[in-house]
Amino acid sequence: MADEPAAVQPIEAFQKWTELAGRGQQLMMEFWAKEPDMLPPSDPMGIMATWQRATAAALADPQRLFDLQTRYMTDAMALWQSFLTPGATASPVAAVKDKRFSGEAWQQAPAFDFMRQSYLLASQYVMEASSGIEGLAPHEKAKAQFLVKQFVDAMSPSNFALTNPEVLKKTVETGGSNLLKGLEHLLGDLQAGRMKMTDENAFEVGRNVAITPGKVVFENRLFQLIQYSPTTETVFATPLLIFPPWINKFYILDLTAEKSFIRWAVEQGLTVFVTSWKNADASLADVTLDSYVGEGQLTALDTVLDICKVKSAHVIGYCVAGTTLAATLAVLAARGQAAKVASATFFTAQVDMSECGELSVFVDEAGLEAVARLTADKPWLDGRNMAMTFNMLRSNDLIWNYVVNNYLMGKDYFPFDLLYWNSDATNVPALWHRSYLEDIYRDNLLVKPGGITVLGVPIDLTTVATPSYIQGGKEDHIAPARSAYKLTSYFTGEKRFVLAGSGHIAGVVNPPSQHKYQYWTSDVLPERFDEFVAGAVETKGSWWPDWISWLAPRSGAQVKPRVPGTGKYKAIEDAPGRYVKERI
Repeated sequence: MADEPAAVQPIEAFQKWTELAGRGQQLMMEFWAKEPDMLPPSDPMGIMATWQRATAAALADPQRLFDLQTRYMTDAMALWQSFLTPGATASPVAAVKDKRFSGEAWQQAPAFDFMRQSYLLASQYVMEASSGIEGLAPHEKAKAQFLVKQFVDAMSPSNFALTNPEVLKKTVETGGSNLLKGLEHLLGDLQAGRMKMTDENAFEVGRNVAITPGKVVFENRLFQLIQYSPTTETVFATPLLIFPPWINKFYILDLTAEKSFIRWAVEQGLTVFVTSWKNADASLADVTLDSYVGEGQLTALDTVLDICKVKSAHVIGYCVAGTTLAATLAVLAARGQAAKVASATFFTAQVDMSECGELSVFVDEAGLEAVARLTADKPWLDGRNMAMTFNMLRSNDLIWNYVVNNYLMGKDYFPFDLLYWNSDATNVPALWHRSYLEDIYRDNLLVKPGGITVLGVPIDLTTVATPSYIQGGKEDHIAPARSAYKLTSYFTGEKRFVLAGSGHIAGVVNPPSQHKYQYWTSDVLPERFDEFVAGAVETKGSWWPDWISWLAPRSGAQVKPRVPGTGKYKAIEDAPGRYVKERI
């Protein structure tokens, strides 16, 4: 097996380890010499300050701490007793399912089973203690809980070689080769400046991901516009323009042929366009929200209307591009041009940030100052910093899982297209990013009429009457479904909300052919998300057919297919174009 390192002799292992350790020291010295500003300040995110205030608040209620400690000691004694006495009552966490401890080795040895249960029990009480802290502002309490969870996840016995029976077993079987191979992986990741999650040599943009045929038919400094080649004898008169987020690469919607939303949409008889955003560099130093609305979405929309010789198009906004699309629709409404958009679809997008989830813990003065330091010497934010932030929201799956498999077990990187895309980070303009965090996330100005002005227009989302299809992910950790649902309270036109199974990515990229997950719909949209959930009807499988059923009646007559590059807008290059191939 490729992930089964061969055993090595002790002398050979020692020599290899010494060589790798020396190489690692040299790499670290070179890294800090080149990146002195990467050295963290004493408290970069206000972590210690939050921790101190949370500790003081917890100590202010000694009776609660005493009660928690008493219950913990009782449960801990029951756990100990269950291991000493055959047939004793199982501990409170004996049957807890946790994939970190799913391997047989955790149950085969009583000592490791005891360690597993002890950790889960302690974790349970630590998290309960943090969630019940009083005397803190809501934001600081949420931040304290987030930091405690990071600590609890990091301290799992599965994350350390000497307390993980699977790692110990592999070390004995291979004579330590797994640890040597893991160290090589670690040094390679240090050299790359990021943790690799997959075999990146197994994929190439334009070769086996982002392969739907098409042409780049327009470009400016912000984006390339791709028009895809038709595959049906006729197409709907109304074209479709997709705005993916510029904090990621667009090909999350065009992975392999089986998973591609773009390819599927073309097969439904739609003329499909997508914006491929520029990886931010010094040329985008002045870019703000106005730029993404004007130079970006409005320019792309007008170009699509001109190419197809129509008066309106369907548009999709994914994540941050959906947030921006809401502002774009308000600008069009104010200009009397709302009819340019036949319908708007929102994939996991938020406009009201009052319940925006754990990402809010990064949006305070300490967090904003940290971002300012990261962009002090360049007008863009390195996409690897943003990627790490998102990974921290699911640290067990997106950080510690790879620490164990890649560094401790020494497994080969597994080829997975989704993880390849996730690792293909994108820089974003610093000026736009700072303003977005302050105005939209922190101050929630987008939903306050006149709170922000875009292209000279005071934004009022209640003026938007465009028919809208709004999708949220049931397990979304970046744009929580209850936050995405709030969009239904601001637009005044016809609306349909779909709650998809899974999260921010898999909830969107769920083709009908895979028969995965489910979705929930309702003919009424109550004010509260919980009421929608209570009354919604579940349907098995992908929500994509529901979307095309909603879109098709709004798409006009069937017309001849539009071949990209044959009219006024000549082909610049083949899809997926240059912009998406720029890597950090």
